[in-house]
Amino acid sequence: MIVSASYRTDIPAFYTSWFLKRLAAGSVPVTNPYGGRPTQVPLTGPEVDGYLVWTRNPEPFAPALEALAQLGLPVVIHLTITGYPRALDRSVIAADRAVAAARALARRYGPRAVVWRYDPVVWTDATPPDWHRRQMATLAAALAGTVDEVCLSAATIYRKTRRNLDRAAARHGFAWRDPPPEEKRALLSDLASLALDAGLRPTLCSQPDLLAGPLEAAACVDAKRLSDVAERPIAARRKGNRPGCLCAESRDIGAYDTCPHGCAYCYAVSDRGRAQARQRAHDPAVADLAGAAALAPRQRRPTSLAKNI
Repeated sequence: MIVSASYRTDIPAFYTSWFLKRLAAGSVPVTNPYGGRPTQVPLTGPEVDGYLVWTRNPEPFAPALEALAQLGLPVVIHLTITGYPRALDRSVIAADRAVAAARALARRYGPRAVVWRYDPVVWTDATPPDWHRRQMATLAAALAGTVDEVCLSAATIYRKTRRNLDRAAARHGFAWRDPPPEEKRALLSDLASLALDAGLRPTLCSQPDLLAGPLEAAACVDAKRLSDVAERPIAARRKGNRPGCLCAESRDIGAYDTCPHGCAYCYAVSDRGRAQARQRAHDPAVADLAGAAALAPRQRRPTSLAKNI
């Protein structure tokens, strides 16, 4: 079993103490965000093959990564670096600091242990296509030799995403739009070509209708990559979250509405203020992360999952 930590929230940035307590306990109860009873997910032992970690800031998670290494559990870290303006990314670490963190991770755990995510691609008048092209070229050059893959996606505009983008646009005075598929394909293809020029493999997360140019379909939860990090074979059946998702089966241990980063396009947070309040009220001693941050209201199951943390 592969443990996912987490596409529902940024555990490395905000919940390392909680994770270490759960790791010491050997398992964690996880509340189903769509209803039903919590399930117990093992974190150590023979059932656990390794970890997939999603984050905007891996620095606080260094003790947890070392603890996992001591247990012989391989980890692949998906690190999102976009360098978006603060109007879109209110509190994530700066791009140059994130690049430095990626380099440190690759030195410690190997380049196969780190995947760069440039996602989601958001169309605003502060981030027009030429801005994205320049940003991709700059970041790809900075990360060449550190990572071997960049995963992209176009922003998926859920109802909560639209509401949060509208709020951010009104507050900061920018305009945003959800362009037609052909425009998305054109820009994603250009970004992929720039990544390829830097020696990186460009992949696209769960959007087969937008594949173009050198883009390949992504397997974000990648048992082959995890096997390379572990230096032993890891087998996991494919079990994607939506059509076009090539991910291996995993168990996510996060909770929605608990990440206070405040990214305007995030699919996992309905309201930043509520997420901030839950993070402040968080008690690392409470086993269930949803319970530790005050139970989130039941949510309607989305039609798709875009891993945009």
